[in-house]
Amino acid sequence: MRAWIEVNPDALRANFRQIRERAGARAAVIPMVKADGYGLGANWVARTLEPLDPWGFGVATVGEGARLRSAGVHRPIVVFSPQPPESLELAARHHLSLTISDLDTLERWAALASQSDGLDFHLEIDTGMGRAGFDWREIGAWGPRVRQLAVGSLRWTGVYTHFHGADAPDPTPTVTQWERFRDALAQLPVSREDLMVHAANSAATMRWPEYAADAIRPGIFLYGGNPAAGVLESTQLPRSAVAVRARVSLVRAVPPGSTVGYGATYVARNRETWATVPIGYGDGLPRVLGNQGEALVRGRRVRLVGRISMDMIVVDVSAIPAVSPGDIVTLIGEDGEEVITVDEVALQAGTISYEILTGFTPRLPRVECTFD
Repeated sequence: MRAWIEVNPDALRANFRQIRERAGARAAVIPMVKADGYGLGANWVARTLEPLDPWGFGVATVGEGARLRSAGVHRPIVVFSPQPPESLELAARHHLSLTISDLDTLERWAALASQSDGLDFHLEIDTGMGRAGFDWREIGAWGPRVRQLAVGSLRWTGVYTHFHGADAPDPTPTVTQWERFRDALAQLPVSREDLMVHAANSAATMRWPEYAADAIRPGIFLYGGNPAAGVLESTQLPRSAVAVRARVSLVRAVPPGSTVGYGATYVARNRETWATVPIGYGDGLPRVLGNQGEALVRGRRVRLVGRISMDMIVVDVSAIPAVSPGDIVTLIGEDGEEVITVDEVALQAGTISYEILTGFTPRLPRVECTFD
């Protein structure tokens, strides 16, 4: 293979156990496997975590949930985004649990439930995220109608909110949202004991486990990203569940003044040795890493030189003797004593680890491998 992604089942399971322990024994775990399991493969993630007894799985679209069902997942699957009306029949056919943010969708879901052996929904309360959910201040306007519809074959099984600032060290926004959520729960026209209450994503679980409630919804922590910078000791950091590797395809010795890449943005100051590596932004490697990103070759760090192309990068291996075609280049992951984390790559690219992981394209095969 020219380039590939290694996925580590041991690391994924270890991260699951750690965040479950952080949340406490009372909280169920709903692993988020949207965006094809954050780029690792949703079916693979679900299959890997199945022996650890997650409560269910979270997705973003009905299509994602339907594919999990087709792969043999029988646990609850919750769709955590508002869905267009035309997708509801597919959701009902696969017995997915919708999250509901408006009365029109709830009425459509109720109609489909009446034609089946029963459907579930979780109600979202907007406490400040603003993307979706019923307004926490207006329960009197929507609460009675929700209660009226949630009878018989339509089962109201959960209620939740989403924190918008749990990844930041300032607790004020999260505390405010939690208080709003608690106020809303107290006003719901149904017993809180009849509902699964959840709010905490990875960041909230690691920073404020007291908000774990009945269930947590971990995502990035499972896959090796640290969502709570400054909180965790080095021994508490998540294990990397992903490594991105490629093989050297060409090695060239170049004289001073040689240029590389579109725009000739890098010029060799001395005689240098460059290795061409067949991976690029067409595989999801961020183009912005050109001239600033790093890789590992034979356990040592090397610089990416020139702009990243769609299909190729070039690294300066002048300081490493006898590099040859076929040598492995690590863009994310460990090589010897050195490691490049997904968070480090995200920082260099000016983005977040979520975008890095979900940006890798299907052109990179996913290979199961224990690499630590």
